[in-house]
Amino acid sequence: MVWVVGATRGLGREIAKQFAEIGCAVCLSGRNSRQLRSAAHEIARRGGTAHAFPLDIRNPRAVPSTARKISKLVGEVDVLVTNAGVTVFKSFVETSLAEFNDLISTNLVGHINCIKSVLPAMIRRKHGWIINIISNAAVKTFEESAAYTATKAGMLGVGRVLREEMREHGVKVVNVIPGAIDTTIWSPRVRERYGERMMQAKSVAEAVVAAYTMPGDVVVDEIVLRPLLGDLS
Repeated sequence: MVWVVGATRGLGREIAKQFAEIGCAVCLSGRNSRQLRSAAHEIARRGGTAHAFPLDIRNPRAVPSTARKISKLVGEVDVLVTNAGVTVFKSFVETSLAEFNDLISTNLVGHINCIKSVLPAMIRRKHGWIINIISNAAVKTFEESAAYTATKAGMLGVGRVLREEMREHGVKVVNVIPGAIDTTIWSPRVRERYGERMMQAKSVAEAVVAAYTMPGDVVVDEIVLRPLLGDLS
């Protein structure tokens, strides 16, 4: 069973759809209950199995509670996709401490909490996947994204350490490092200007699922994906 955190729209929703299409039951989490139900209904209409579990991963108690609920109602989590994400496009000086804290609690601490909520069972079963959706911002410098970069670079480091620690336990950890994707994280102005150069969420989701379907004796440590014409200037 696949648990996609941050599945209300965009890349997370597409990843859930792609996993459902290869026969996986999927659980979808995010803050917007209406959009979650819409995504689950869309998957069901296409013949898949999907369950919606609203969740704000900034709430430290809600994460393990939701994980236990999923385990009880649907089954043990075989694949966790950490995709929830928020950002602000401001200079370091203009970014408030509250905004830093919001991004860190969502993009970094929230995802760590999700991983901790499912990892013990994976270790016990000697099987599981942690798929972290990170960002090109973790490895390349972009102005007006200090807070976002801090969280994504943090998750990249966490994922790399976790991968080495989990090899002996049979748990595979994949870091996905995409460039610009045409989703609503961008302002309408940016999407209007650069939309044709951005990757499609469906294309990135297909790459994620392709890594999952590799033979069992290998793991794709990291997937680096860029728009065909390169990064946005």
